[in-house]
Amino acid sequence: MRLRTSRAYRLALAVLLAAVTLGSPRVLAADTTDIGFLDQGALANLQSFQNANRQMASFRANLQKEFVNRARKARSQQDQAKLANDFQTQLANEQRRVFGPLFAAAQTAVASVASSKGLSVVVDKRIIIVGGQDVTKNVMDLLSSPGSPVPPVSTPPPSTVGWVDQTQIDQLDQFKNAQQQFLKFGQDERASVQDKLKGVKTDSDRNKIYAEYQKAIDDQRAKIVTPLVDQTRAAIEQVAKKKGLLLVIDRSNLIFGGTDVTSDVLAVLKKS
Repeated sequence: MRLRTSRAYRLALAVLLAAVTLGSPRVLAADTTDIGFLDQGALANLQSFQNANRQMASFRANLQKEFVNRARKARSQQDQAKLANDFQTQLANEQRRVFGPLFAAAQTAVASVASSKGLSVVVDKRIIIVGGQDVTKNVMDLLSSPGSPVPPVSTPPPSTVGWVDQTQIDQLDQFKNAQQQFLKFGQDERASVQDKLKGVKTDSDRNKIYAEYQKAIDDQRAKIVTPLVDQTRAAIEQVAKKKGLLLVIDRSNLIFGGTDVTSDVLAVLKKS
């Protein structure tokens, strides 16, 4: 059994931003005709993306061989760490070179389709349960057409869908302190579990230790993380109501348009 807490804090805050909905479902359904959604996974089926994936796989394999040979000659852990960093840097640079133009073209295609359909925002399909316009086929058809997509002349219209950059919220002192405190607690608990397991002989006793560990983590999450989750949600709802927004999502789920309310939410949280 693996003991994990490193992602628990981040996920707890991210989940609440999947979609903070204001108003009743009936009102929401009636007022979201200007919202589109895109299945980003479907874009991987385009020939250009398949070629890019094959190119990256080949580059990674060759780079891996090169660095394995170099690692054998490394004389210290410092040398090995430098090699690992160099490997990741070269891989990231190649990814930007190969996929950068494709992502830029996809973003332009989304903007063009959204403009032609009068959409104020396009979000990731993963957060859609019902409603919205699926623009996936339109975007794929445009990307498959000869030539490059042409950016729309007009800017996105005002949107009732807001978005928040969670990474900026995470940088607030109270969030960083809570994260450090929660992760430190998790590390201490894992060390305690490992010590307790040394003398355990039965599965029953082992499972009891794991259950006690999980309860301790859950209790600490409720003590440290949950209040910040509630505080963040309240701040988002306050800003959303003030700006007349129906929905607020995390930036990671945004593809095009929307209303950035990050600074407004940060201002509310700093006063809390």
